[in-house]
Amino acid sequence: MKTDALIALLAQGAGEAPPLPVARRLLPALALGLALAAVLAVALIGLLPASAFASPTPWIKLIPLILLAGLAWQWMQRSVRPASATRPALRRLQVFWLMLALTGLCSLFFVPAEARMGALLGGTWWMCPLMLTALAVPGLALVMHSARGLPVGRAGQAGAALGLLAGCVAAAGYALACPEASPAFVALWYSSGLLLCMALGAAVGLRRLRW
Repeated sequence: MKTDALIALLAQGAGEAPPLPVARRLLPALALGLALAAVLAVALIGLLPASAFASPTPWIKLIPLILLAGLAWQWMQRSVRPASATRPALRRLQVFWLMLALTGLCSLFFVPAEARMGALLGGTWWMCPLMLTALAVPGLALVMHSARGLPVGRAGQAGAALGLLAGCVAAAGYALACPEASPAFVALWYSSGLLLCMALGAAVGLRRLRW
């Protein structure tokens, strides 16, 4: 029997390939990572007062994090599929991060010159990236465990995308306790923590997700 005929015979009636169970595997892990990060952040720092949630303080952080998590999810979905191109998702992610940086920079022009350094550094610049990364570790461990067995085509990129997702949910939990309200602070220090999460995720992904 010729090879083409054998392939046609084996594929007869096979139907479409079943969809990858990405959401079913990862969303519970991300939800648990968010809960753990929120509980740890509130326990270590304390919850923002109720009045803060009627002000821009938490939303300056939460809204960009939700958008960034959506872009990271698209990147991750393409990274775990061997034949999918990841460049479009990466380009959208880069454009968003550039817009976030420009927003933070422009916000400083509306602050008096003598207060700009305070708006950029806040009172927690030294702990924000490290705290965010530490809070992301449980969520990252959960999503890495959940992602094992997926036909990952690009282990490094998939790991980085998972690290960014874990970082976004950890940052959302951290935002419930973080008192900073400057767009420049968020653009610089939250982004620094998320980049650390991406680097950690890429390193772990190369070891844990490679087929």
